[in-house]
Amino acid sequence: MNKSVRQSEIFKIVKQHQTCTISELAEQLNVSGETIRRNVKRLVDEGLVLKVHGGITLPFLENEPPLLKRMATQIEEKKAIAKLVATQIEDGDSVIIDSGSTTAYVAQALKNHHHLTIITNSSYVANQLVSSNGNRVFMAGGELSDHDAAAYGPSAIEFISNFEAKKAILSISALHKTKGCMDHQLSEAELSRTIIKKAETVIVATDSSKFGRTSLTKVCDLEQLDLLVTEKEPNKDLLYKLTKAKVELLVADYAR
Repeated sequence: MNKSVRQSEIFKIVKQHQTCTISELAEQLNVSGETIRRNVKRLVDEGLVLKVHGGITLPFLENEPPLLKRMATQIEEKKAIAKLVATQIEDGDSVIIDSGSTTAYVAQALKNHHHLTIITNSSYVANQLVSSNGNRVFMAGGELSDHDAAAYGPSAIEFISNFEAKKAILSISALHKTKGCMDHQLSEAELSRTIIKKAETVIVATDSSKFGRTSLTKVCDLEQLDLLVTEKEPNKDLLYKLTKAKVELLVADYAR
């Protein structure tokens, strides 16, 4: 494959997935990481892709939603977490998925699953999983927020309340040893609390940068979680609290 063709293939893959790691591109194109880096440099120089920590993404537009920008941070960590979360979902499961950068990657990781029933407030999640493999997708209505193109508020809460799901996958802004799970926005926290009530198993997918932090509004106590999926084991104090709250911990492996 000559250089221009390989660069076209790289650009095509990035357009499809928004963000990609060097190792993913190398695997898909069956070449070395060094070969990918050389070809990516040309694309970066031409302004066709943007280099970010852990990989590359499409350049941001001024009016682009912040969700896509968050997806371009800690790419490898979030994709590793998403891949591990996907192993906890079985074909035929009913799953509520909220809006967040990590849960967006979870939606991508679920593309090979079959006959899922997905309930979500996120247009990104819905778009990733609709019309494939016999999946059914139900999306909450109402005005979509400008930061993540997701629905919140009374109509979204009422919609989610109509369902009883086997599993829920949540993103959070902070995970604290005494204050539990927290979020930046009251509307997001309110929706998350409703989701927790409507699922048999509650899974939180978050990277370790959220550990020990606090945020504006509380979502739930640690005791309300069933499973935490992350890429790095928490410090001993938070780990003790999670163990005491009987929260199962899964730590994803990724190329550090």
